[in-house]
Amino acid sequence: MQELAHKTLINRKTLLRMVPLSDRTIYNLEQQGEFPRRIVISARSVAWDLAEVEEWIEERRNSALRVARPGHVW
Repeated sequence: MQELAHKTLINRKTLLRMVPLSDRTIYNLEQQGEFPRRIVISARSVAWDLAEVEEWIEERRNSALRVARPGHVW
């Protein structure tokens, strides 16, 4: 049996302070496999693994990917 490492979970409010995206955008990214998946705690509560979110942020920071803004040419 695999041993589980200690995980720190964050709630939606904390996530939204860390990642300035809308709930809907985060949900869409999750569905596309481009954002860490939420963990269902109960029928009315979800959380995210803090380490996964921090890793996602760091990947974006180090990425050469540039998102085109309307009217902006790279």
